[in-house]
Amino acid sequence: MPVTQRHVEIMDTTLRDGEQTSGVSFSPSEKLTIAQLLLTEVKVDRIEIASARVSEGEFTAVKAITKWAKANGFLNKVEVLTFVDGDVSVEWMLKAGAKVMNLLTKGSLNHLTHQLKKKPAEHFAEVAAVIALANKKGLECNVYLEDWSNGMRHSREYVFQYLDFLQKVPVKRIMLPDTLGVLTPDEVKEFVTEIVQRYPKSHFDFHAHNDYDLGTANVLEGVKAGAHGIHLTINGMGERAGNASLASAIAVLNDFLPEVKTSVAETSLYTVSKLVETFSGFRIPVNKPIVGENVFTQTAGIHADGDKKNKLYFSDLMPERFGRTRKYALGKTSGKANIENNLQQLGIKLSDPDLKKVTQRIIELGDRKEVLTQADLPYIISDVLDSNRIEEKVTVENYVLTHSKNLNPSVTVKISINGEVFEEHSQGDGQYDAFMNALKKVYKKLKRDLPTLADYAVRIPPGGKSDALCETIITWSLNNKEFKTRGLDSDQTVSAIKATQKMLNLI
Repeated sequence: MPVTQRHVEIMDTTLRDGEQTSGVSFSPSEKLTIAQLLLTEVKVDRIEIASARVSEGEFTAVKAITKWAKANGFLNKVEVLTFVDGDVSVEWMLKAGAKVMNLLTKGSLNHLTHQLKKKPAEHFAEVAAVIALANKKGLECNVYLEDWSNGMRHSREYVFQYLDFLQKVPVKRIMLPDTLGVLTPDEVKEFVTEIVQRYPKSHFDFHAHNDYDLGTANVLEGVKAGAHGIHLTINGMGERAGNASLASAIAVLNDFLPEVKTSVAETSLYTVSKLVETFSGFRIPVNKPIVGENVFTQTAGIHADGDKKNKLYFSDLMPERFGRTRKYALGKTSGKANIENNLQQLGIKLSDPDLKKVTQRIIELGDRKEVLTQADLPYIISDVLDSNRIEEKVTVENYVLTHSKNLNPSVTVKISINGEVFEEHSQGDGQYDAFMNALKKVYKKLKRDLPTLADYAVRIPPGGKSDALCETIITWSLNNKEFKTRGLDSDQTVSAIKATQKMLNLI
């Protein structure tokens, strides 16, 4: 018989709780872009975009998002954190054009006693007054029980006293945060089960933090226990160790809980992840599940061999689900299968003896801790086999780089393509930008498109001096596929030009 699925709401709080990541502050335009992507492409049910009263910039961002949301039918999906402060937060909401307020209240007796220095009855009365005012002004109310997790551990009687009270006021959702990320999965299961069963007519959200790296596991248990909604952030951003990660939680729910469904489009998760990485400057760890650079990369040769023979190292966690592709790393643990997979993608075929020689060289380079990419393979082959089978059809013959105060950087470049020489001059925002603009002029004459630059990373050895060798690694995107090229020189711009020449030969 088909399984009857229940819908679990996904509320993304990257723009509010996620922005509490140390050193992260989104501009109003960045907030609007992320909000639009979350609602239209990722298709989360709700987004929490700000805290009321924080700053003028926050107010500007909220106004821009609510204006767009109202025009596109999303206004009831846009939420703002507010406070028990009489009419202050309510008036702020009205001026910002928001319609859904998430009221922050105390979910533990410890917080209530020592932070607010109030009795439960006083707090409840003030909460009721704010909710009544909000409803009168046409606002919808959800309520956070801050420090709820410790409340359930140490003052459960207070928590149930509060939840009893909330049954009598017009609240749409009651939100249960593990504010300090201290719960174990067993506790989440116990606490959420007890509450959902005791108050069957109420909607409960669970909000996980990741201080013990249990965020995703706790989300899984919370949903299994009957939580009606969960709160997540892109890349697991958030205060301290962050919140439960959107991509990880969605993959886990889709694969391990067939009885539930969400509205989230898996194929958009990687795109929004990379966008937020760019806007925040908060780099994604390469081994972060689903969205990390290396998580769909096989390194060991035995794994590549197994994949080739019968997909022996595949799981349900297929990269294509998330708009990604499987890769095979090159290094000291690479086997013949790894290298063959990469060569096949480049359209290169080697004899078994030649493949053995190339494999041995890659292992030697890996032992020296050199980072190898697929784009390095043609050059390794040419070097190892001492042949002209990998011909450089494009060479940068000459260039002049200028950088003067109060003048745009400029470049004159001479380039040879299949024996034909071209010379162009261009300006740009920097010397490398000017160089690329000159290249675009050349390739426009040839009626050919250049790849777009997807990422640009520069590094020097730890402790390197000002004359240290500089490595530039550029990630290019062409026909929805990405590839990397590297250049090495003591001058950063020259190392980038060397990486670019490799790209020109590859395409």
